[in-house]
Amino acid sequence: MGHGVVGSGVAEILLTHKQKLFASVGEEIYVKKVLDLREFPDSPIADRFTKNFEDIIHDLEIRVVVEVMGGLHPAYEFVSRCLKAGKSVVTSNKELVAAYGADLLELARQENVNFLFEASVGGGIPIIRPMNQCLVANIVNEVAGILNGTTNFILTKMIEDGMQFEDALRLAQDLGFAERNPAADIEGHDACRKICILASLAFGKHIYPQSVHTEGITKITLEDVKYAEKFGYVIKLIGRVKKLPNGKIDIVTAPMLVPFKSQLANIDNEFNGIMVRGDCTGDVVFYGRGAGKLPTASAVVADVVDCISHLKQRRFLYWADGDGSNIINVNDSVFAMYVRVKGKDAVSKAQALFGDIQHISMPGNSRAAFTTGEMTYGVFIEKINKLSADNVEVLSTIRIGDL
Repeated sequence: MGHGVVGSGVAEILLTHKQKLFASVGEEIYVKKVLDLREFPDSPIADRFTKNFEDIIHDLEIRVVVEVMGGLHPAYEFVSRCLKAGKSVVTSNKELVAAYGADLLELARQENVNFLFEASVGGGIPIIRPMNQCLVANIVNEVAGILNGTTNFILTKMIEDGMQFEDALRLAQDLGFAERNPAADIEGHDACRKICILASLAFGKHIYPQSVHTEGITKITLEDVKYAEKFGYVIKLIGRVKKLPNGKIDIVTAPMLVPFKSQLANIDNEFNGIMVRGDCTGDVVFYGRGAGKLPTASAVVADVVDCISHLKQRRFLYWADGDGSNIINVNDSVFAMYVRVKGKDAVSKAQALFGDIQHISMPGNSRAAFTTGEMTYGVFIEKINKLSADNVEVLSTIRIGDL
């Protein structure tokens, strides 16, 4: 369902890798129907296109359906009906999984079919299956990652080439890494949906994106990038979820200063990196292209193969619905912070409020930046408001990631 960038990639792999896939599953994977409102007369499977979803639902030979249309509607309705009709469903649609994952997994459980979504988080990077199977002996304490290639590309251009944010965004659009309307990427919503999926998987309860404090990268300036480097950090947009000793979780999507020594610091351009912290394995990092036609399509096809291998039994992939009661308030979240300021005696005023700080002052003007120790975000905001009331202009505040 859907023959756009990813959908056409799925069809291409199923056609060009037919022999390899046959060897994997012992039978042919045949594309029976392709649902799209557009015409594709030059496609090698042009005769299999349909504009009518009912053609898929009522075809008893179709055992696995691939949803790569994107968006919530009619994707949710179509996927629900496929599951109820006894067909397994594979999707790359992170918006769908983040909004309706618990609902669709429960529906799949009831109908004894599979709902798989490996491609929804890391594109071509395997992460759902490794977390669900390979790391099953671990208690996962934390998941953090660079989950959006567009913002990582923009920040890389700012860091390495000294480009302004607007120029780096324009380049990303020209190269096809960013949409004409880039809001979902640069405002952090895409990364938020992905960390919600990983948090739901890691901790067993659905996390809805609207429950997660989310910031984008639109306020990051070249000045922040230069200060960060002097402090020993690079700036990355990070989705992070951490389990606390009281059993609750701390989840946030925001730009963070990542130390040079971190494995996430050197993940550049359109690449993604996801770090999973297990009690037995320590840090495990998954790295690769987080988007693109064939990388994403390869993850979709891997799920198709998995569904075919488990036609008569369910894969155990499940989490319960959640109401957000297991998530702490953002003001209770603990971070060290980076602050960029302007004003007379700004550093001494900051020291009086924050105590032991590290600072860098620009010679000859009233601009400076400093980093604080760890504190709750609520306490930090109180202190920042006092600093502002003391005639210090707060230009920028960014979390420091312990990654």
